[in-house]
Amino acid sequence: MTEASSPAGAFGPLRTHGRFGYSAITTRPALAWPGGARLAVYIGFNLEHFAFGEGLGAGIAPAQPQPDVLNYSWREYGNRVGVWRCLDLFDALALPVGAIVNTALYDHCPEVVQAFAERGDELIAHGHTNAERQGTLTEGDERALITHCRARMERAHGVAPAGWLSPWISESVHTPDLLHEAGFSYTLNWCHDDQPTRMTTRAGAIWSVPYPQELNDIPMIVGRLMDGAAFAQMVIDQFDEMLEQSAAQPLVMGLALHPYIVGQPYRLRHLRRALKHIAARRADVWITTPGAIARAADESVRFA
Repeated sequence: MTEASSPAGAFGPLRTHGRFGYSAITTRPALAWPGGARLAVYIGFNLEHFAFGEGLGAGIAPAQPQPDVLNYSWREYGNRVGVWRCLDLFDALALPVGAIVNTALYDHCPEVVQAFAERGDELIAHGHTNAERQGTLTEGDERALITHCRARMERAHGVAPAGWLSPWISESVHTPDLLHEAGFSYTLNWCHDDQPTRMTTRAGAIWSVPYPQELNDIPMIVGRLMDGAAFAQMVIDQFDEMLEQSAAQPLVMGLALHPYIVGQPYRLRHLRRALKHIAARRADVWITTPGAIARAADESVRFA
């Protein structure tokens, strides 16, 4: 199509989500983290369960005709072995965790979720299973999923989760609206910033807390075939650089992990090195959970 034949308005503003506008990180009002810290650091630890013989899931090998025993059993290693090795590491370094929970685990291995609850970790809703995508559901079915997960976790622990991460980060156009209407105060679905973003919904505001898609073992180790040593060095480099950058304004560094990946012994050894590096600087940063970050951001806005 030539310029002369282009329809009127063809080169105007592009379609947008309408949840928030553009904001340069260098020109914002300052947030305030507890104790005067400049860098908030959290671990998002994904606890997931997958249907046998159907549905989605990360793979260590090309997908096979169902039942795909190889890939299913590799993922299940995380619930049987990897998660417990990682818990030992978190305990040894006194690190809090944001445990991101598929509610299918309450039927499959409830002791895994309970172990994080007993540590006092934040429990974050993560759909029912990562064998299914959320964004393909009708609005009614998506609402039912969200309300089921919140009620199931509240029934198990006596407190409803404040945060949500969609399985596979799969959203519909209604997801933020449905999360706010169900009582969630923040989402981890968006990776567009190094600070929390206040998102609009049809019934009020919800926070987006930064969740990493690069400092994340699935896209790096599974997707880009990065080895455990390189991934650990990536974590250290991210931490050191963001700590320097945070002198200009408070920032958030998230680390996304899955026990069937980093819980493999040879990768765990490298993860230990990275987390020790972070823990050694705990006096200089705020090691916390996503929910605490959302609450601190809310207070900063309220009292600004």
